[in-house]
Amino acid sequence: MVNLSVRSQGLFKKNKDTYSLSERWQINDTLTNQKDLFKIKTYRPLYILFANYTNDINEQPTSDNPDNVVSEPLPLDDTELKFQISFKTMALRNIFGNRIGGDIWLGYSQTSRSQVYNKDESRPFRETNYEPEVMLLVPTPYKIFGINGVFSGIGYNHQSNGRSNPLSRSWHRIIMQFGWETNDLSIVLRPWWTLHQKPENDNNPGIQNYMGRGDLTIAYERGKHDLSVIARHSLRFGDDNRGSLQMDYAFRIYDYLKLYLQVFHGYGESMIDYNHKQTTVGIGVSLVE
Repeated sequence: MVNLSVRSQGLFKKNKDTYSLSERWQINDTLTNQKDLFKIKTYRPLYILFANYTNDINEQPTSDNPDNVVSEPLPLDDTELKFQISFKTMALRNIFGNRIGGDIWLGYSQTSRSQVYNKDESRPFRETNYEPEVMLLVPTPYKIFGINGVFSGIGYNHQSNGRSNPLSRSWHRIIMQFGWETNDLSIVLRPWWTLHQKPENDNNPGIQNYMGRGDLTIAYERGKHDLSVIARHSLRFGDDNRGSLQMDYAFRIYDYLKLYLQVFHGYGESMIDYNHKQTTVGIGVSLVE
């Protein structure tokens, strides 16, 4: 029998720096009270890749909008530095009451790519992506095939690189979320709907046919090892059958410090590369998984 009193469910406690989805999103009355609102918490991985190599650097970004086509190739190195910061905070708690729950979260993530080894071009930042979002998550307590339901949710997400034409790229999405977990495994499925802009204002027409209409994240933790895979797909066939696959691996070196390896293949490694296919391999360190 499914227990509908979601706030009384037990949590999967892992080690001191790795937490279950339940803990990360505080799906338990005993963990959170109104005093915890707007307290900054970790969200996505926090890492720095000292060397991130691509087999095909995007020297001349293009778009189906002629105002967003770079006319001359850019002198770029194929190895750069990449880092990500990310945090979230709960803004409202139990908006549907203590029995059902329902929490409003605010999130912010940022990834930057610097041509730090490109001395001839004064080591510029090639691309920075900004991603603020607001999310409503509702606990969903059930169990199927040994996997526990954690939450369902919906939110608004904006992602852009904050640049002017022809390098400007941005999109707006309504994103649903579904989370499940076991003792060692976390799964999050996110289908989304792109909010379309007027053609003359759309920096990247058809972006959903490259960066996808949803993603699936599977994360596994065992001892000192953390492994996650993120798959995106356009959910289309034929010429629009595109997507990407990213693998992140972390190995605990000392306390919270971890060796970090990231491999990406496909479209949309960054906003400026939304319609550019490449394979990247990066190595560095991380503090949060």
